[in-house]
Amino acid sequence: MPQPNKKVEVVLDEATRKEFESLVRSGKAPARQARWARVLLLADEDQREGRHPDWYIVEQTGVSPRQVVRIRQLFVREGIGPTHGRKRRSDAEIPKKLDGRAQARLVTLCCSTPPAGHQRWSLRLLSAELGRLQVVASVCPETVRRCLKKIASSPGKRNASVFQRETVPASWRTWRKSSTSTRRNTTRPIR
Repeated sequence: MPQPNKKVEVVLDEATRKEFESLVRSGKAPARQARWARVLLLADEDQREGRHPDWYIVEQTGVSPRQVVRIRQLFVREGIGPTHGRKRRSDAEIPKKLDGRAQARLVTLCCSTPPAGHQRWSLRLLSAELGRLQVVASVCPETVRRCLKKIASSPGKRNASVFQRETVPASWRTWRKSSTSTRRNTTRPIR
């Protein structure tokens, strides 16, 4: 593995160079791939003009100097594959805490009456109740909030079932938009 402070030389063969040039010229590739291809083309030792210095590559591509070093090291270490695609996330296959059955149970819980001593369901109460009913082993209030937001039953909405509707007192005035204009200027001219 190359040392981080040591310059890594990028040497592109003819086929790889043509592939990168077509990728940059096409304009249809994702921006990240095109930018990385430009960095590698400018860092290539075997090009006619020779390898460009890092400051020139930074000016031409708009990436940071550290990113230029990382792209070069990644290409030399792992080849063309990682420079073309993104890494798969390590948590991509983790199942969701609240599946369809649990979400349905959550919605019915939101529509029910809140426990004694509470006016409405809070996120903490909902998450604790889901654990008590053994719908899920444990769930945090943030997961409950996201789930409710996705199904448009957020506690933050006024018309959601988690909120009790507040009635507007009859003594409140309703605001009307005035269509009359002021005749006088409201600001004074500065001399």
